[in-house]
Amino acid sequence: MKRPYGPGADPTGWLRRYHRPPVEGPTLVVLPHAGGSATGYYTLSQALCGAAEVLTVQYPGRQDRLGERCVDDIGEMADRVVEALLPRAGRPLVLFGHSLGSIVAYEVALRLESLHPDRAPIGVIVSGRPAAAIHLSRGLSLLEDEDLAASISDLAGTPPELLADKDLMAAVLPSLRADFKAAESYRGAAGTRVSCPLYAYSGAQDHNVPREGLLRWSEHTSAEFTVRFFEGGHFYLQSQEPEVARALACDLHTLTRTALLAPTH
Repeated sequence: MKRPYGPGADPTGWLRRYHRPPVEGPTLVVLPHAGGSATGYYTLSQALCGAAEVLTVQYPGRQDRLGERCVDDIGEMADRVVEALLPRAGRPLVLFGHSLGSIVAYEVALRLESLHPDRAPIGVIVSGRPAAAIHLSRGLSLLEDEDLAASISDLAGTPPELLADKDLMAAVLPSLRADFKAAESYRGAAGTRVSCPLYAYSGAQDHNVPREGLLRWSEHTSAEFTVRFFEGGHFYLQSQEPEVARALACDLHTLTRTALLAPTH
């Protein structure tokens, strides 16, 4: 198990910081995909720790939070992440979420802008999911365990050795099922938008994210909208991690510079 870097452990249990942050720079909050965990983004954190303080969200019901109740509602997830972030003031905030994490990131941004404008993010980067206003439900949360395991095998994001380990899968499937339920029950707020720039990332061969669905993220910001495509499918983050890290570092720099140059009122 990767150990968080101290000091300043998160008392809520929702955030992990694995690497020493730079003296200056933004905070990048990484929100994992369905079934994902904080440690799955450890190497991405390592690649970006010179550009930002990287905080990775650990949803309950997995790894060191295995004994906790899984959360199966996007709104509750977003509320808990906001609570964890509020005490961590001082750096500009950027949210990055993949798949399930993208809608959690978007909902966190909406809450911060409306309820805590002093902590509003300077940018949101969504990945691997069509726009929040598009309802997605493949009924995965209702599948029997074997069929649910097969469905994540189809996404090519889970190591075959884990899928073959029945004990490990028995521990993983409850949180995966809860995550899928959260994603499938989510009704994105059509007509809502953030006031900060929004960037959308996708694997060029991800059949789960049609291009037109990705482009509709433009409806969810009143500021700049940018799209980036990477070679690969739904889990292009793994196969193209060096390129993704370079893109994130570039976009973090741009977002921070834009925020600094923005007029104050």
